Amino acid sequence: MEPTSQVHADGRVELADVRSLHGSRFFNEELAPVPIGKRTWSTYNYFALWMGMAHNIPSYALAASLIALGMNWLQALITITIGNLVVLAPMLLNSHAGTKYGIPFPVFARAFYGLRGANLAALLRAFIACGWFGIQTWVGGESIYVIVGRLAGSGWRDSTVVLGQHWTLWLSFAVFWLVQMLIIWRGMDAVRKFENWTAPLVSVGFLILLGYVLVKAGGFGPILADPGKLGWGPGFWKVFAPSLMAMIAFWSTLSLNMPDYTRFGGSQRKQVRGQILGLPTTMTFIAVVAILTTSGGHVLYGQDIWDPAQLADKFSSPVVVVVALAALVLATISANLAANVVSPSYDFSNAFPKRITFALGGLITGVVGILIQPWRLYSDPSIYIFAWLGFYGGLLGAVAGVLVAGYWVIARTELKLKDLYTPDGVYWFAGGWNWRAVVATLVGAVLAVGGAYGGPFPANGLIPFLKPLYDYNWVVGLVGAFAVYALFSRSSTKEETSERPGPSRIDPAAVDG
Repeated sequence: MEPTSQVHADGRVELADVRSLHGSRFFNEELAPVPIGKRTWSTYNYFALWMGMAHNIPSYALAASLIALGMNWLQALITITIGNLVVLAPMLLNSHAGTKYGIPFPVFARAFYGLRGANLAALLRAFIACGWFGIQTWVGGESIYVIVGRLAGSGWRDSTVVLGQHWTLWLSFAVFWLVQMLIIWRGMDAVRKFENWTAPLVSVGFLILLGYVLVKAGGFGPILADPGKLGWGPGFWKVFAPSLMAMIAFWSTLSLNMPDYTRFGGSQRKQVRGQILGLPTTMTFIAVVAILTTSGGHVLYGQDIWDPAQLADKFSSPVVVVVALAALVLATISANLAANVVSPSYDFSNAFPKRITFALGGLITGVVGILIQPWRLYSDPSIYIFAWLGFYGGLLGAVAGVLVAGYWVIARTELKLKDLYTPDGVYWFAGGWNWRAVVATLVGAVLAVGGAYGGPFPANGLIPFLKPLYDYNWVVGLVGAFAVYALFSRSSTKEETSERPGPSRIDPAAVDG
């Protein structure tokens, strides 16, 4: 039989003839496996990608919110560092398939959820990305509101309140949203060009904020001397566990959909090194800046102001405010487009491959991002960490558990590439759905977030006896789904293999046989 795909010397796989897939309703050009000739991203490209994605206002607010919850600078830094190292593991495990096969996340998910069932994982990831798009857009609009307020005066700042916010703040939010939609509508090339020259600006903006605070507070001494409110006793450990899960949840989205980027990788080594160098270092940098700036704000103003726009608004120098926030506005657009548009565009396209393009997927992302009402999610550090980050982190942890178990334990990293696009292949399962993956995801998700409490959830938890597990939501979701999927799949492997034509393991000379 003539092979439909080939394995290259470095282990990467490509289809011999992609044109054979053009008639499939599960295929379009944006979901197609990337040919080897176009897999050119280097270590630096991945490092730069993480710099663009990590350096944004919500990343700053994530670290600053720990200070607002009562941690001192050292406790906050330890929490963030551990969280970044933990989430890096599933991120690298899922990234492998993108580089090896050139496929995006929703196509990767088809191998375990089924060609139709993959929409469960993909749309869950997509709607969370919509939430993040909305949050980033809200904080960007807030920065515009502060900047214009400093230039235009009290008429802008003290405008009529509509639906709980000044109408000028709503206008700023709308303008920021519209600018992003215009960039997205021009396609992925416009997004990449915008990122190339705006990514470094966020570092400039944050360093200006930090420099101003350090000068006014009298250096590092008063900042580092702040003992925090929790100490190192039970009060700290009660906050530490859910805060750690929130740190992990912050990037649990990317731990699923990194194949969207690693599909362009020049080699496994390049993408791995780029991510190891990129994620921990960039997030540690932004964490240090946020922690020191927020702690300095406490020294200066007696308040833990975790939102950088609101903190900057207290500065006496209008030049500092305008320059710093202008840099943050541009960089936030860059980070938002990279982290929260690429993935849902692929995910929505996966649901309707013949109808939804990248641009249309981006527009859907923008509309849903408004409907989620991001101003509510971002209104309080407790809601931001324990409700928003904690809840969705548990859900995505369950999806990650299925993917890691399926790819590394069951498939042993071997996939039938063509079958990921055709309904007559091994990934059709039953009507396009793999019930094992669905059940494993549901079990992991219920264990992880069934006991959700605080914020919009009941004080005793949605399911009271599961409440203790909610403080460890992401880990519980991942481990629970991993175990259930591995158990179900192992028990059925022998039966399914006997029913399939051809060898059960993939011939190294012909991946699809």
